[in-house]
Amino acid sequence: MDKIEEAKIILKNLGLPPAQQNDISALTLLALCGIKENDLWKNVKIHSVTVTKGIMYFVSENYHRDYKPNTRETFRRQVLHQFEQAHIIDYNPDDPKLPTNSPNAHYALTEDAFAAIRTFNTNQWERAAKEFIKKHGSLEEIYQKKKMGSIIPVILPSGVETYLSPGKHNEVQAAIIHDFIPRFAPGSDVLYLGDTTKKSLIIDENKLADLNIPITEHDKLPDIIVYDDHEKILYFFEAVTSHGPMTPKRVLELEDMLKNCSVKKVYVTAFPNFAEFRKNIADIAWETDVWVVEVPDHIIHYNGRRHL
Repeated sequence: MDKIEEAKIILKNLGLPPAQQNDISALTLLALCGIKENDLWKNVKIHSVTVTKGIMYFVSENYHRDYKPNTRETFRRQVLHQFEQAHIIDYNPDDPKLPTNSPNAHYALTEDAFAAIRTFNTNQWERAAKEFIKKHGSLEEIYQKKKMGSIIPVILPSGVETYLSPGKHNEVQAAIIHDFIPRFAPGSDVLYLGDTTKKSLIIDENKLADLNIPITEHDKLPDIIVYDDHEKILYFFEAVTSHGPMTPKRVLELEDMLKNCSVKKVYVTAFPNFAEFRKNIADIAWETDVWVVEVPDHIIHYNGRRHL
């Protein structure tokens, strides 16, 4: 196995996230360690290096990878910053008082990283890596916990728990599940739930097919589809934080898509607050409904015979 691949294994075992288990990260580690292709890992050394004349020069001379001068910031922002957070390196260990933009900014392995890395390819490596993680934590796990801390948990009417990615749009979607359904469509099932980063988070393909709702073109589906089997009513929701209410054009598109679906249909635009609602008043189609998260007990009916 070549040194670049070995360096990737070291980074993974020391808890670096997947984004720092690539070639540029592996080459950076090799430069920091002063390890050439034919060197043994036990010969790793602690020495301070700058980005251009240290890391990039070492990589070019010893691994024949030439990075353009404008990639200095890539090394800093996508590799070295994370190495520092993971306690792999110290920043300016020779002169901690250097200003941030100093041309003499430099990096060096920490004592703990040095002690662990030098055991790679020996029977002490696994224990050394675990001790490093135990002392400093895994940056991958830290990032994951931070991400999990901002995601939006959603409990479907069926009791199934899922998660939506962070964002105001998904906060409105969660409110539809938690607040609208229990009030206005109790006992209904969520047949489709999209996500801003993953379009089809929840999709009941069998039930949608039974109702003759085509699912081949996900981009045409609304944000949420809910079905009340007892009342035989389908609810189609658009959650709006910046665009996308149930406009006349949107309703016509949905009606065309649902031409073979015979059950009653209700089209609902959900807004987080009245300020967002007011921005879209002129665009909302008649014969549809509006629900505002900040007043969850009420629905605004854009009039029609079915409401009289």
